[in-house]
Amino acid sequence: MNPRERLPHQLKSLQAREWEPVTIGESQASVWRIPMGESALFLKAEPAHDLDEMGDELLRLDYLAEMGFPAPRVVDHVIGDDFNWLLMTAVKGRDLTHLGDEPQVLIQVLADGLKRLHALDPANCPFDHSLDLRLRDAEANVMAGRIDETDFDDERMGWTAQQVFDWLASNRPEETNRVVTHGDACLPNFLADGTRFGGVVDCARLGVADRWQDLALACRSLEFNGGENYVADFLAAYGAEFDAERYAYYCALDELF
Repeated sequence: MNPRERLPHQLKSLQAREWEPVTIGESQASVWRIPMGESALFLKAEPAHDLDEMGDELLRLDYLAEMGFPAPRVVDHVIGDDFNWLLMTAVKGRDLTHLGDEPQVLIQVLADGLKRLHALDPANCPFDHSLDLRLRDAEANVMAGRIDETDFDDERMGWTAQQVFDWLASNRPEETNRVVTHGDACLPNFLADGTRFGGVVDCARLGVADRWQDLALACRSLEFNGGENYVADFLAAYGAEFDAERYAYYCALDELF
């Protein structure tokens, strides 16, 4: 089913405008950039189901707006029978995948963005992403059959989703340094405005968790896009040492979301 054919009446004014599909990322949602003169809006459509993340993203974008943190601002939100819709402002800049020819800028912007996010006061963040709760949500995704087992990292290729969950339940590390995390800290979700950090997008998994929730996925994304040498430079810019146990754990946890 094409979500554009199910556009709710509240958003019909957008129908005649140009819709530019945004294809980067692995979300189940459809996203379009809609030019509006010299600026643009972004429209996201996600299939409606009990475990969809759009309501989570709406709450987290409101929180980031209250904190004055650079992220999309909500323009409209519509709950439909087949799809839920979120209309947002654009964040100034381009996602970090466009900086492949400027690796030091890419690394510094990602480190700066995570340091700014992790500097928010976790006591003021209402979203608890402790492992107790994340494992509960992961198990719900497994039970609902929502995991693409063909998309696992090489380390877990051939595993079932249940095997990944069982490994996570048996190997959970201590949560020693809890901060406000993005939850999906890969290069497409962080933007650079020139050579400076511009903001974050796709914030449905933002919450208070161990900082390696973000560092692990950032390191994995950097290695995929640039190689292992990017990881060492990034951790040095961020101010952390590599933690093999937490890296392996949070990458495995991500398989179930």
